[in-house]
Amino acid sequence: MIRPRRPRRARALGLAAVLLGALAAGCSGVPGEAGRSADTGFSSWEEGATVDSVAQTLHVDVPPTATRTAAAHRRGHQDDGLILSFVLPAEAVDPFLAQLNPERPLRLREQPFIAEATPTTPFARLGLPEPDSLPHVREGQVCAPCEGDLNWLKVAVAQIDERSSRVYLRGVD
Repeated sequence: MIRPRRPRRARALGLAAVLLGALAAGCSGVPGEAGRSADTGFSSWEEGATVDSVAQTLHVDVPPTATRTAAAHRRGHQDDGLILSFVLPAEAVDPFLAQLNPERPLRLREQPFIAEATPTTPFARLGLPEPDSLPHVREGQVCAPCEGDLNWLKVAVAQIDERSSRVYLRGVD
């Protein structure tokens, strides 16, 4: 019996479907937890990370008036991700930003940014919303490249109320 020939395009589409299925099966997991070290072995959250240790790596002095401080350090295969956040009184925000000496003035983003990708160092790790998901955020690049081994550092400031704002810092070392 002679088998009918399948067109090349149908074979290529079938192969692509099999490859995509295999890729999806290998990458499946709980949403928001992509890249977890327990699943991939490529990165892990540093259990002993402190606000002081992360601030030192980011070359940032956390103001003494800062409250509700939180930090995390994610060890990566090649680079480490660092996040640091704290609340400052309104009058301390601009002096803190000035000491960072950003490359350009921070821009005001009025609307939340709708991102499709989950950040590799999500502030959700600290129990905080992503600054991209908030309206009326001042944000910008502080440095790239930065001092020492720090590759880049970004800052975002979200006003909580008339008296205080939350500062978000994200860097790659």
